[in-house]
Amino acid sequence: MSILRFQSDHAGAAWRSCIASAFRTALACTIIGCITLFDPPSFKHQIAFPGFSYVTAILLVTDATVEDTFRGCWHALYASVFGVCPAILSLWLMGPAQLTICTTPVAVALSAFVVVLPENSHLISKRIALGQIVVVYVLAFINGPKTDPILHPIHVLASTAIGAVACVLASLLPYPSLACYEVKKKFKLYTKNASERVGVLMKAFSAQDETSAQALILQSKSLARTGTKLLRSIKSKQESMLWGRVPVKFLKPYCTNPGQILQEIETPIRGMEIALSNGTVPFPERKDDLAGIEELISRHIKSMPLTVPEANAENVAESLQTLRTVPTDHRQLPSIFFLFCLKLLQAKLATTSAISSIKERSTDPGKQEKWFFIRIWRSLSININKSRLMPAFKCSLSLGLAVFFGSLYSKENGFWAGLPVAISLASAREPAFKVANVKAQGTVLGMVYGVFGCFIFGKYVPIQLLSLLPWFIFCSFLRRSHMYGQAGGISAVIGAVLLLGRKDFGPPSEFAIARITETFIGISCSIVVELVLQPTRAFALAKVQLSKNFEVMRNSIGAISLTASEANLEESLKKLKLQVNELGKFIGEAEVEPNFWFLPFYSACYSKLSVSLSEMVEFLHFITHAIQFLHQESGRMDTNLWKESMSKINADLKIFKEIVDSSIKCFEEVSLVKSLVLLDKEMERENISLDLESGKSPKIPSMMKLPGSEEEVTIEKTLTYYLQHCNEFLEAIHADKGEKELKSRIALILSCIGFCMSGLVRETREIEKAIKELVQWENPSSLVNLHDISSKIHALAAAVDTMPTQVGSVGNNGSLSHKRLYVRIPLSM
Repeated sequence: MSILRFQSDHAGAAWRSCIASAFRTALACTIIGCITLFDPPSFKHQIAFPGFSYVTAILLVTDATVEDTFRGCWHALYASVFGVCPAILSLWLMGPAQLTICTTPVAVALSAFVVVLPENSHLISKRIALGQIVVVYVLAFINGPKTDPILHPIHVLASTAIGAVACVLASLLPYPSLACYEVKKKFKLYTKNASERVGVLMKAFSAQDETSAQALILQSKSLARTGTKLLRSIKSKQESMLWGRVPVKFLKPYCTNPGQILQEIETPIRGMEIALSNGTVPFPERKDDLAGIEELISRHIKSMPLTVPEANAENVAESLQTLRTVPTDHRQLPSIFFLFCLKLLQAKLATTSAISSIKERSTDPGKQEKWFFIRIWRSLSININKSRLMPAFKCSLSLGLAVFFGSLYSKENGFWAGLPVAISLASAREPAFKVANVKAQGTVLGMVYGVFGCFIFGKYVPIQLLSLLPWFIFCSFLRRSHMYGQAGGISAVIGAVLLLGRKDFGPPSEFAIARITETFIGISCSIVVELVLQPTRAFALAKVQLSKNFEVMRNSIGAISLTASEANLEESLKKLKLQVNELGKFIGEAEVEPNFWFLPFYSACYSKLSVSLSEMVEFLHFITHAIQFLHQESGRMDTNLWKESMSKINADLKIFKEIVDSSIKCFEEVSLVKSLVLLDKEMERENISLDLESGKSPKIPSMMKLPGSEEEVTIEKTLTYYLQHCNEFLEAIHADKGEKELKSRIALILSCIGFCMSGLVRETREIEKAIKELVQWENPSSLVNLHDISSKIHALAAAVDTMPTQVGSVGNNGSLSHKRLYVRIPLSM
């Protein structure tokens, strides 16, 4: 019942969040409407383009807190420096009369290039600045010589300011929406979620039968999905909290990097789930080890980030010190790994509480403010990076073409083609066709609702403004939907506001048709530029990125050693996480990419590969933790015993690493081959015959075989030797004080490493199956044997040394002949 109640609380919080966001958006737009529609004409004259006020408000107030709006106002001011101020100088020098159908897009494109090029300016600043540029130049082109070169940009600046001020007022009324308060609520929900997960996992660990255990594991996975969303939401507010000083004392603990605090306890809980998912549950023989722990751990999690009495930590530690040796049966390793993660969770909770209390005592508000303003000052500096040249050129070209064709179609409405391109600037590569599709659909939905509202309410402008509230509520849910997302939801909001929040723009239906057409022109220009300047499909990028993942994975596994430097392990793991996350982005983009005449993307297989790689990252993460703990305990042991034992255990680990490394090396090479038919033709053209029995074929890396093979026996023997050497090490340990506790901790650590190494082997097998499935799907007419493909690649590589080099096809670890080889095996999709 408690889990159902938690799910109900989370669903209710999501509903309240959507409605609150919709209400504040409606309030901001209502404020703008009252100012632009009902204020004296002399004041309204200063706001040349009220439509941009609505656009600014929606960009800043959507899902925003008070701190977000303050930050948004800063970004709007920053944007005006680069958007409006240069435009004043430009119009004053050349004169508005010089703006034509050709010179206007050029001016817009050049200004956009300057705005997008800096690396450290915020995305919101760039969007607002680009919107200002489009409005200033295109309106000046429309009005011609009548345009005042100084007052006109200032009026656009006033429109921006009205939108920013409306956002601030909306975030303060009827009560302030504080980021720290939002984090406090999410923090409590997450700790409650984590406490429930730990309780469910511990019940699964000691369940009476497998059916009950599996049901509890599924329950924990459902809770884990909710916990991940909460943690992501908390992390998204980290930057916002820097913009607010909260005077309320009880909120202060939640302003000390809560995302990092919660991530520390998320890791061991995830490890407990892995232990139960990779073992034969339940483990009734270990039930006594958990006696009395569940309540203490749950109480500790719920009390975060406050300190907990030390007695609780001692009770937990004593309960986990029943282990004295490493199990000789590897089937018991999952249960020991579960206890290791529980011990790690207890250690993280104690450390987190101590760190939080220290931060509370040592926090210096003056020092925090000093560093905060230093960060703001650094954001003013302009850093130019060569990698920004292409994105800046693409944006400027898209915006210039959108303004040109939009003005060519309709001079009076030409800026509506450029505005969608300006305010939808992305910080990274995104699925162009999907984003364009949802923007177009959102714009049409908003315009249809706006036309319908204008038809129903006629000239009753106050009622028209009120009719926006249900639409904002609908769009708030639309933004959170998988189908439309942020891009589609915001387009739908803007589409309705521009009709229902303004007047004297002509017949609503004509304006709607004109804006829909102009939006289509702008979106089409951005797609064409994207295809011309960046023609590589996400499918091809995912294929190459998969090979990079294998390369970095080999480096990370190769760095594993019980005597390795902690810094090296963490650095290699950090690089691997970045590469795996990058692969996930390409997979997500490729899944929504249209096929046209191309080979469809095999998303199911790539998803399997992504899951297996993520599992391997987690295993490496726990190995890194275990090695760090082992280094901490090494100071209490005899140096000679430490070196001798570590030498034996490292030799066992080396065998594991060689087995996994050889397979991943093969995957790295095979994953880049597009066509086996082309590979065979290449072999024939080079007159290479692969005769494995003659002994003349090149030496290739071995691969893991199916269970029951000689390779499988080697893995089982190596794991047995590893466990045996670990027990020999434990038996030789003698300490003056706390010998039992020391042996218990080292047994947990070494068992964790053994479990994670066997997990790496297991996931490598899963990757082998997925790679074989992927290659077979890409080559349906061929019989796929990864061992034979690897042999052909190595044989061909030895014969093509005279071919030109393609740098970066395989990676830094690939030989020169391999880099030359992939020129002849096409990668273009």
